Amino acid sequence: MTARLVLGAGPLVRSLLDEISTDRGELTVLTSNEHRVDTLRTDGVSVEQADPTDRATLSSVDRPPETIIVGTDDGERNATIAQAARSVFPDAMLVVYTGVDASPAVIETLGLVADRVIDPGVAVTEHLSQRIGQAGVRIRQLQRVLRDVGDRLAIVMHDNPDPDAIASGVALARLADAVGCDPELCYYGEITHQENRAFVNLLDFDLVTFDDETDLSAYDGFALVDHSRPGVNDQLPADTPIDIVVDHHPPRAPIEARFVDLRSDVGATSTLLVDYLRRFDSVLDETVATGLLFGISVDTQEFRREVSPDDFEAAAYLLPHANLDLLQRIEDPSMSADTLDTIGRAITNRRQEGSVLLSCVGELQDRDALAQAADRLLDLQGVNSTLVYGVKDGTIYASARARGTDVDLGEVLREAFGQIGSAGGHADMAGAQITLGVLDSIEDRDESLHEVVRAVVDDRFLDALQSRPNHLLGSVYAAPGYDTTDEYLDTESDE
Repeated sequence: MTARLVLGAGPLVRSLLDEISTDRGELTVLTSNEHRVDTLRTDGVSVEQADPTDRATLSSVDRPPETIIVGTDDGERNATIAQAARSVFPDAMLVVYTGVDASPAVIETLGLVADRVIDPGVAVTEHLSQRIGQAGVRIRQLQRVLRDVGDRLAIVMHDNPDPDAIASGVALARLADAVGCDPELCYYGEITHQENRAFVNLLDFDLVTFDDETDLSAYDGFALVDHSRPGVNDQLPADTPIDIVVDHHPPRAPIEARFVDLRSDVGATSTLLVDYLRRFDSVLDETVATGLLFGISVDTQEFRREVSPDDFEAAAYLLPHANLDLLQRIEDPSMSADTLDTIGRAITNRRQEGSVLLSCVGELQDRDALAQAADRLLDLQGVNSTLVYGVKDGTIYASARARGTDVDLGEVLREAFGQIGSAGGHADMAGAQITLGVLDSIEDRDESLHEVVRAVVDDRFLDALQSRPNHLLGSVYAAPGYDTTDEYLDTESDE
């Protein structure tokens, strides 16, 4: 358990205690102010009356602290306390308040001894910069649009939403609540990935499923999260007027909405919503923090894929508020028999061309199993990219994965299937949907249909991959005698 030590109890520290005393870990306050001792004890804070500059007193604390906060109003006294604390606890994180109107000599001393110096003038400047800078402009624009929407706002996630889309929607709904909107979290399709079902169920998110019979006129406004165009990766009519778009995927066409925040330099849409929550002065509760932290982790593959400094900063902000035990339960759900069967068929039906592995799994029960199968096949030695696909309800669904970014899979799938379906995604994770059309009328589905599907999908994908200027490992086609027989081998959105 983390141990924290607060030395001195000026007004600044007093205002912080209510916040930091609720965090996990032990908290002890040392102050020579007798009145403050009585007040803090009345409030249930563990406090001792002692001189925080006395090294012997500091050495007698029950447990060496990981973090020390020094916060009297007197800058010179803070410098003295900080020097004593550093000598007794050289490995502790030392955070020191300069006090009001601290002299340059005091600030210089604190800069040498402390890990972080809190200067009220700098803090006020940073606060104002956040409110009046570019980020501040964005949040004010979002507030205005939310207030203008009307009573009912449909926050639409992409089809079969993943944790990033769900968490982003939940966070935007909290922001809408704060300005008087009545938001609903909506999506088309299904949530079938076992991890995503656990995510929704354990965090008790209230989601609304749309279908062809949904009366969209019942809503006063529409917001899109984790995708940016109506009718693309959702089933809204393409001419639906959109009020708000928040997404981290690079757009393929101009985006029309009253408020648009597209930042493809971050790894997750959840990161963008954390930015708003920090500036909206809204209460960040455990459920929202846990959801957003999981959304960032999933979309960045545990901070290994397309991660940015903003993603790390957002995660650091969320971590103290999140329920880590609940996250562990979400990350370790049971796997359904259908998913296991799909992965097994993907392994059995695999075909390798050079560094590219393709597999048709036939009829699908759970389309989210494709992403898991594509991830598993990427572990095969000598494989740098995978494409796994199957057929469900008259549609071919495909999921692609790559190790590294030698080729942009999102662009490859758009080139291969964009003219006959919809496709897109990241450089190393992408997906596609292709309506079967006349192919679906073939009677002998078990053989003929799947053979035709395999020929169409494999040829288009390999041709598009081969046409890229930096295609994977030179030619994707296997050299003569290349043997792949003895190798062993989310729902996250594929857009």
